[in-house]
Amino acid sequence: VDRDVGMGGGRNIPQIITSQDPLSISLTVPSSPIKKPPTSCNTNTLAHTHSLTDDAISCRDRPTSAASYGSVIVHERVTTLVKLFKARTVRKKEKLMDPDDSEEDSPQASPAKAPPPPPEEGKDISAPVEEEEVEEYWDFYGYPIKIFKLPPLPSWLQTIVDYRFPSSIDPYTDLVYVVWLFFVMMAWNWNVWLIPVRWAFPYQTADNIYWWLLMDYTCDLIYITDIMVFQPRLEFVRGGDIVVRGSGYSHILEMDCISMFPMEIFYYFTGVNSLLRFPRLLKYMAFFEFNDRLEAVMKKAYIYRVILTTSYLLYSLHINACLFYWGSDYEGLGSTKWVYNGKGNSYIRCYYFAVKTLITIGGLPDPTTVFEITFQLVNYFVGVFAFSIMIGQMRDVVGAATAGQNYYRACMDNTIKYMTSYHIPTEVQNRVKTWYDYTWQIQGMLDEQELLIQLPDKMRMDMAVDVNYSIVSKVALFQGCDRQMIFDMLMRLKSVVYLPGDFVCKKGEIGREMYIIKQGEVQVVGGPDLKTVFVTIRAGSVFGEISLLAGGGGNRRTANVMAHGFANLFILDKRDLSDILVHYPESQKLLRKKAKTQPKGLRGKVKWMVWDMSLGEGKGGRDG
Repeated sequence: VDRDVGMGGGRNIPQIITSQDPLSISLTVPSSPIKKPPTSCNTNTLAHTHSLTDDAISCRDRPTSAASYGSVIVHERVTTLVKLFKARTVRKKEKLMDPDDSEEDSPQASPAKAPPPPPEEGKDISAPVEEEEVEEYWDFYGYPIKIFKLPPLPSWLQTIVDYRFPSSIDPYTDLVYVVWLFFVMMAWNWNVWLIPVRWAFPYQTADNIYWWLLMDYTCDLIYITDIMVFQPRLEFVRGGDIVVRGSGYSHILEMDCISMFPMEIFYYFTGVNSLLRFPRLLKYMAFFEFNDRLEAVMKKAYIYRVILTTSYLLYSLHINACLFYWGSDYEGLGSTKWVYNGKGNSYIRCYYFAVKTLITIGGLPDPTTVFEITFQLVNYFVGVFAFSIMIGQMRDVVGAATAGQNYYRACMDNTIKYMTSYHIPTEVQNRVKTWYDYTWQIQGMLDEQELLIQLPDKMRMDMAVDVNYSIVSKVALFQGCDRQMIFDMLMRLKSVVYLPGDFVCKKGEIGREMYIIKQGEVQVVGGPDLKTVFVTIRAGSVFGEISLLAGGGGNRRTANVMAHGFANLFILDKRDLSDILVHYPESQKLLRKKAKTQPKGLRGKVKWMVWDMSLGEGKGGRDG
């Protein structure tokens, strides 16, 4: 630095500090000019400037104290550099707080790309370029043998070929596993329903035995695939950790392995007897697991529960029909009036007998032998219990399906009873009934908070973000605020339904809430009869923020806002917003800054919106 000053004759040479980060910019720090100190040179050497020698160079002026002047230069440049960094930090901070008020120039748009050159004449640009096929040969003892390439597979077949089975399966969220459970459940039902039929009725003959065996072994193949491929990959929770079932056999997997015990080896002694396949029924857990997973996926699970309860009743009748045919065959077909006489379709006739017995309809022939009397007594005894259990279970299913409707009806009846006892005017009663009906039709419940309060805070926040964030994020007032602040605010929002003609707020009221329109429209009205509509505010708009953000006084409503049709609004209380902004001072500063720039009160905003609508389409922005 001293050499530059001494030899340059007091030139002002800026020092360029290059940043090490390739993404950062370089700052140029101007250096202050330094006064040239008094010099003492030989005057004779100045007369011969055209032939300057080394002795003359040594006689050039130098500063009296190089170290002192150098420290002054470094101090000034460091001070200037610190000021530049502080100014740049302030500008960047203001830009982040309010991008619209940033004083920095907008970046210049990148130059448009040059249009592609025109295609050559006589050349078809749409024609694909054909790749030259390279023939490959295999050397077999000196003789080249051409290797033929297979044609490419279709896209769907290639997807199947490239599919890789997952190493672990989540049984609660994986829909592929639910589909697979359906096939396992069908294989189990094949054994449950048809093993008794093949044992009791003469439907398994030498002519169709191979078809029965084909279906049996197909079901066994499904069982084996489930045990060897799916079950070892299932995830379960043990000690709070998610563990793959293959790391330790569970009770369910042991039961599945027992169900595949090869009892068919006894076919060599007894022939094809369906009772030897009875261990296949031990895989019953797959049936109940499929029911649980399917009910969790279905929107109206009570419909499947009704079907499931009906199937239980039909299966009990099915078993009774098989037992009745076995008893008739044991006594002798047609030997008495009580047994099956062997005419008509054997299964239908026996099933009819089971229905009349289990449901205790009566009208059956009286049993004559001891076996028939004992069989019929057991039938009646089991039938009474089975039928009563089915009726009770059906009542529970229907009651669970209509529990919400019953709660809504009870609340409405109690409210009507209260209004009647206090002689509430009929007009008010009708509006209350209308609110109940509309709220139940739209939401399916009367109070959303009553349902969400049972969930942890993290899950409630996730649900609130998924449902309401798309609406709140479009509000211009909250654009630029901290994202987590908006998430916390979503937890405090309350959904309120207003009927047509209801006043959301009136002129002169103390403003304690801010409103965000979720669905419907509201109107700013005035005039002597409150029939004059100044502007209509639509979904996605916010009003009432001026009163909410104002400190001290000046928080009275300045206009009347009335619901036009049914309107669903989000309400944010002033106290809740204050509790949130305590933890986000930057967002609080930004909101207050935006509140100051907005038109004061609803009257000023109405004028602004009416003027904006006269230019084009009304935005329906914000009403304080």
